[in-house]
Amino acid sequence: MDRTEIIKSFYESIDEDKRLEIKRQGQLEHFVTMNYIHKFAKEGDRILEIGAGTGRYSIALAKEGFHVSAIELVEKNLQELKEKSKRVANVEAFQGDALDLGRFGDDSFDITLSFGPMYHLYDSKDQHKALDEAIRVTKPGGVILVAFLSAHAIICTNYLYDFLPTTAGIKENFNKDYKVRHFKEQLFTGFDVCEFEELFESKPVDHITTVAVDNVLEIAEARPDFSMTDEDFRAFADYQMHICEKREMLGSSSHLLYVGRKRN
Repeated sequence: MDRTEIIKSFYESIDEDKRLEIKRQGQLEHFVTMNYIHKFAKEGDRILEIGAGTGRYSIALAKEGFHVSAIELVEKNLQELKEKSKRVANVEAFQGDALDLGRFGDDSFDITLSFGPMYHLYDSKDQHKALDEAIRVTKPGGVILVAFLSAHAIICTNYLYDFLPTTAGIKENFNKDYKVRHFKEQLFTGFDVCEFEELFESKPVDHITTVAVDNVLEIAEARPDFSMTDEDFRAFADYQMHICEKREMLGSSSHLLYVGRKRN
């Protein structure tokens, strides 16, 4: 199967809303990410979300009064997004790929969100194309937020926790010099934090920060005896907001967020 078939096959078989709404890990990811969007979004801003899924972010931001355009590759997710947004003003949804945002002109959006595509782009050419397209449609001075996965956290979440052969996991995800490998059979591809930041080095983007959005909750919550009260979650979320930019926290978080500003 090609890249799009692999992605569609996976997302048509899961409930992505459940991960973000019910699981504590998804709740923390959403909480931290929304906080960073609010750090930079201003009243009247036009926002683009690439890889919008079923609209968790797009619909919430439209309800806050932002003008939101949402692009989603998977038809099942797109139909859910459209159904949920029927009575929501200021949101429009289209089917499309992060590699081709041709329906939008240059310098169209104040804020550009790419919260899914980089999980599934395995070829360096495609990774750069997706970032270049996101940058192209962002206004000079606009902010770009791009989600990505930690390759090192993948070893913990996919291998150590599930008691899968660690040797196989290391060979699959790293070469002999421990440089990250990207290949479509992974479904989800991870990055070394520095490797991801380096993708922007030749681009007209100034790095603002890199954020750990969910800490180790993905591993913790997989335990059968895991429990976290609402009070404990609020305390942990506040803690996470205060330490999420610390470099030592980035490798332990499954999901990360690159934040940059397009140069004028």
